[in-house]
Amino acid sequence: MQRFELAFLSTTIGAAPKAAPAIEAWAKEGKGRLHAVWASEVGLLNQILVLRSFADDAAMAAEKQRALTSSSPFGCGEWLTGLSMDGYAPFPFIPPVPEGGDLGPVYEVRSYIFKTGGLAPTMAAWQEQLPARLELSPLVVAMHAVDGPPRFTHIWAYKSMNDRLAIRADAIARGIWPPKGGPTWLQEMRSTLCLPTAVSPLK
Repeated sequence: MQRFELAFLSTTIGAAPKAAPAIEAWAKEGKGRLHAVWASEVGLLNQILVLRSFADDAAMAAEKQRALTSSSPFGCGEWLTGLSMDGYAPFPFIPPVPEGGDLGPVYEVRSYIFKTGGLAPTMAAWQEQLPARLELSPLVVAMHAVDGPPRFTHIWAYKSMNDRLAIRADAIARGIWPPKGGPTWLQEMRSTLCLPTAVSPLK
C-alpha cells in the first residue's frame, strides 16, 4: 500500500537554497519518489518541507532508518537544527499526487489532530465534498498518519497568497468547504504556507 513521508527540516537562517540540491541528491540515492521540496514562508520559518511517496511501509521505514543513522540526514548536516519525519497513508479516494508541474507557487500544508474516533467520519465527509472543492484549486494530497498521534494532513496549491484567501472565502460562502461535519472531529491545527525551492518537482 502506498505511503507518504512528510519531513520537516529545521535549518539555519537562509539555508534553503543551499540545502535543496543536497536534499534532491539524497532522495535520488534512496527509495521512493520525490514530490516536493518547499521552504516555509508563513508559519514556523527556516523550515524545509520534503514530500516523498513509497510503495509500501517497508520502503518508507528503510528510508527513515537511513536518515536516522546518517551523520548528515537528507545531506543537510551542516545546516540542520532539527528533523521530524511523519508517515502517512493517502485517503483512498483522492486523485493521484501530481508527478510535477506548476500547480503553485503557493502551497498550504495543514495538519489536524483528531478527536477520538475521528478518522472514519472525516474521510466520509471529505469523500462527499471533495469533488466540488477540487473545482476551486488543486489538491496535492490528503493523508492520515500511520504513526504518532491520530491526525491527518492535506496540501493544496494556489497561484498566489491572494488567490488562496479568495478561494477559501468563496468555498466557505458557498458551503463547499470545510466538509459538512468534518470540523466536529478535529482539535489542534498547524498550518504552513510554503514556496517551492529550485529543485522541487512541484512548482
